[in-house]
Amino acid sequence: MTDDPTSIVLDQFYPHPPAKVWRAITTPELMGQWLMVPIGFEPVAGNRFRMKARPMPAVNFSGEVRCEVLEVVAPERLSITWSDAATVHDTGWTVTWDLHPEGRGTRMLLTHSGFDPDDPTSQLSRTIMRGGWPGIVTRLGAVLDAAG
Repeated sequence: MTDDPTSIVLDQFYPHPPAKVWRAITTPELMGQWLMVPIGFEPVAGNRFRMKARPMPAVNFSGEVRCEVLEVVAPERLSITWSDAATVHDTGWTVTWDLHPEGRGTRMLLTHSGFDPDDPTSQLSRTIMRGGWPGIVTRLGAVLDAAG
């Protein structure tokens, strides 16, 4: 993980081929097992969708995320916007999954960027998410292992 106040970067290796990891990060039923339940998600640039999670009043998080697919390069990159659905203004956050073949597996770089280094609420959100993303990445690995 980086100490950059504007982003969170995780580097994870999975002993599964990129196509399998890609399927897990772009199939709504599988996404719901490791990330959040997506509503209306399609891996198509411009697609707007939502995801449901647990509300976090400490950072004014409603429990619903408003997203738009920014970029899809199968099976290498998925990039989406990430904002609280209850807010009028977008956070400016982007979450990107970059997949790279490595041996018989896949190296995944997850980047959650766009945190305002001068906004205490944005930095509190980054701190909370920095603690949450590693568990999400681990759950993705468990979904991949279970998918056979």
